[in-house]
Amino acid sequence: MTEAKAGAAAGAAEPAFDRRLLPPMLLGSVLNPVNSTIIAVALVPIGRSLGAPASQTAWLVSALYLATSLGQPVVGRLIDVFGPRRLFLLATGLVGVAGAVGALAPDLGVLIGARVLLGFGTCAGYPAAMALVRSEAERTGRDGPGGVLTALAVANQTIAVVGPLLGGLLIAVGGWRATFALNVPLALAAVLLGLLRLPRTRPAGGPVRHGGLASRLDLPGMALFAAMLVSLLLFLMNLHLRDWYLLLLSAAAAAAFAVRELRAATPFVDLRVLGGNTPLLATFGRALVAYTVAYAFLYGFTQWTEEGFGLTPFHAGLAQIPMFVLAIAVSIVSGRSTRVRGKLLLGAAGQIVACLLILTLSGDSPLWTLLLVALVFGVPQGLNNLALQNSVYFQADPGRTASSAGLLRTFAYIGSMVASSATAASFGQRADTGGLHRLAWVMLAAAVLGLLLTLFDRTLGRAAEPDTRTPA
Repeated sequence: MTEAKAGAAAGAAEPAFDRRLLPPMLLGSVLNPVNSTIIAVALVPIGRSLGAPASQTAWLVSALYLATSLGQPVVGRLIDVFGPRRLFLLATGLVGVAGAVGALAPDLGVLIGARVLLGFGTCAGYPAAMALVRSEAERTGRDGPGGVLTALAVANQTIAVVGPLLGGLLIAVGGWRATFALNVPLALAAVLLGLLRLPRTRPAGGPVRHGGLASRLDLPGMALFAAMLVSLLLFLMNLHLRDWYLLLLSAAAAAAFAVRELRAATPFVDLRVLGGNTPLLATFGRALVAYTVAYAFLYGFTQWTEEGFGLTPFHAGLAQIPMFVLAIAVSIVSGRSTRVRGKLLLGAAGQIVACLLILTLSGDSPLWTLLLVALVFGVPQGLNNLALQNSVYFQADPGRTASSAGLLRTFAYIGSMVASSATAASFGQRADTGGLHRLAWVMLAAAVLGLLLTLFDRTLGRAAEPDTRTPA
């Protein structure tokens, strides 16, 4: 009895995750998905208000992802060095400024600029949350805080799916400008929570002295990474042979980046270690194709339901409620297990089935068929995000958790750029049914590739096992 009491006392004294961190973590991490998805139902009203076709309003999508693709790994690296508090406060404050600029924007150019600011402002939330999860795991001795990781995935999933419905409500009440103004109160709440609850941390490795900052951050490496990524994404935004020079610039910057990182004492991206971590590289590849399908559906299908099928923005958001409900349920249920292979296989299969269903739609289809497509998409929406997040958490070097999480988002946003470009090319001036079917074939090809990447990856059985983690 004494031993039992002693064991119970030891269990009671075991440190637990600091629950006070959850509100700023969750709110900060959803600032990006809320702005990613809420714009989906606002594109058509913005185009009508500002006299811009779908091929131009697509830049509102691309601008945010261009900024975020570049900013996520950079800010993630800064968080790895300085801790999450300062970067979180600075970035979320910028979100509020961007929201005000967008709400008052007089033309499409200023609106695109506001989306760029939003992209940079939302860069810190997710890497900061992953860094906090890692630091709490080390403090408590619990290497796999599955409940917290699931909460992050569910929060992001909830916002990602409810975003179009929220956007429809805001547009119905205050017009498309309300979708930008929403960022002001969200940013204020995030900053206040960050000030009150995020811990003050010292820079990793001790104080930075006399020029040590530049060497530890690898500023030349960051600059070359930016040049490589920006030129690549600009090419993807508007695919055309006349822009071949952008691919050449990207390749040249990539070569220079590789040389720099292999020689740097503290590289921005440690290519030697990353190159030896096949599981993490495969995870990044799966993220690219999975999010290509997901974002093509989010933007392309939503635009078609408004222009090709005739729904209002509000009803277009309502049409995605089945996906919202099922995705959340799937995330919660599947979050009980940290294993990822089955989730990724089922997620890829779900995307394939949904793409095939889209090919059967027309402007005369009954409404229930649209709801069925959204319902089927709820399965991969609920599985893929959680599986990819868990994979990175256990595959990445603990000292680079935030920057690895940022790179995961970068690959996801490259997928969103491919989706945005494919959507613009498929629709042209109007989101009609023929364009939807062309887009569905692109989505189907990406979904099949994702399934193959998962089927032939023999490392996935170990992806969520803490004791087999490979540094990256």
